[in-house]
Amino acid sequence: MKKYRVTLTEEEREHIRQLLSRGKADVRKLKHAQVLLRADEAEGGPGLCDAGIAEALGVGLSTVERLRRRFVEDGFEAALSHYRGPDRVYETKLDGEQEAHLVALACSQPPGSRARWTLRLLAGRMVELGHVGTLSHETVRQTLKKNALRPHLRRMWCIPPKQSGEFVYHMEDVLEVYRRPLDARRPVVCLDETFKQLVGETREPLPARPGAVERYDHVYVRNGVASLFMACEPLAGWRHVAVTGHRRRTAWAHVVRDLLEGRYRGADKVVLVMDQLNTHSPASLYEAFPPDEAKRLADRLEVHHTPKHGSWLNMAEIELGALSRQCLARRIARQDTLERQVGQWEEDRNAAASSIRWQFTTSDARIKLRSLYPSPQT
Repeated sequence: MKKYRVTLTEEEREHIRQLLSRGKADVRKLKHAQVLLRADEAEGGPGLCDAGIAEALGVGLSTVERLRRRFVEDGFEAALSHYRGPDRVYETKLDGEQEAHLVALACSQPPGSRARWTLRLLAGRMVELGHVGTLSHETVRQTLKKNALRPHLRRMWCIPPKQSGEFVYHMEDVLEVYRRPLDARRPVVCLDETFKQLVGETREPLPARPGAVERYDHVYVRNGVASLFMACEPLAGWRHVAVTGHRRRTAWAHVVRDLLEGRYRGADKVVLVMDQLNTHSPASLYEAFPPDEAKRLADRLEVHHTPKHGSWLNMAEIELGALSRQCLARRIARQDTLERQVGQWEEDRNAAASSIRWQFTTSDARIKLRSLYPSPQT
């Protein structure tokens, strides 16, 4: 004999039939309705055993038994709904003052022997300082999450100097260049470079399949490093990536010559925006070519450098970011493979004419970055 028997009224049966016919309720609720309908022992009901219901509906035997009990003890609606357990009352672990102490501690320097704060280290220090009697690391985690703090993480950031005339001069110079309209005689080209480690597999990766993601072995073979030079003309929606086997002055010089004698051979001057890397200078042309050729190429350049710690002003970095996300975020073993993949990416992006709409102006900089401007001295 069953201790908990399901006996549905005609009204409850009709409610379940309408619920199942519409099929718009929560999946769990629909499954519970099917269990109750098959377990109904009232007159006219099927009254199936628990094992038969579990097999027919693909649920566990304990689920059927639990629904019988909830129907008898809590009623029809409670058995249909998702059981979330008894209402729990949570006490506030930290008051406002204690929370402020925790946030301030998380923002301070960790102990001398530690590289960064951990949740358990913060909990222990709060107790040592007498701010609380006891404190769990989970309470610390929840409190810091609420305040958007993650003291166990660090992030590299480009921090510009304060009140630097050198910085704002180069920044405003580049921003004024970006205001120029599209001009085929004097095109504005942004140039930057990055590198890609060539990494080969030691074992064949396992492709993705239903129920499993793609998997690759943690052991790899390092095949050197390739340099990638990104040249982009933002207003024209054009970019070119040159792959070289090394990062030298001569590599930069050959990239610039290919631009001047290739796409821009008919231009009077090429307005070149780039960062202040030691190799990014017309002086590199003299190390790669004879003096007369180097002079001829240098005379066709109008160079504008972004400020130190201000490489975000170079729009070529936006293109490099897209290249890294869309093409380079994987293991590539050989330089010829890298050249082929990058070339295909370049072709597709140029075909789409993806352009950059730069909207940050000198006026914006004087408002938003006013802390970088030195105070005039009389």
